[in-house]
Amino acid sequence: MKEFALIFRLKDIQDFQPSPEQMQERMNWLAGIAAQNKLADKGNTLLPAAGSAKTVKPGMVVTDGPYTEIKEFISGYIVVRAENIDEAVEMAKANPVFNQVGGNIEVREVLKRG
Repeated sequence: MKEFALIFRLKDIQDFQPSPEQMQERMNWLAGIAAQNKLADKGNTLLPAAGSAKTVKPGMVVTDGPYTEIKEFISGYIVVRAENIDEAVEMAKANPVFNQVGGNIEVREVLKRG
């Protein structure tokens, strides 16, 4: 079985604070993946608050960021186990975030370093 990172992007900083009901829906989705033994890493939330991130660029230039005024920002990730990318995409499609606030989920195969 392969591993795939599901990278969550939101369009609006207001969507970063889900209601208790929205949070429960998201937790139920995650529990469903875990119940199938397909959750490789429960991931983490990435804070979008000022001072919580920096970007290092060529020439050792360091800037504040990410900026939530941009079109979308990464809010977190998880890693799932799936036979192929299509199965991982189906897991992503079932996420309630699409019905709640929109946003998107990028699905990327993880290449394990050995």
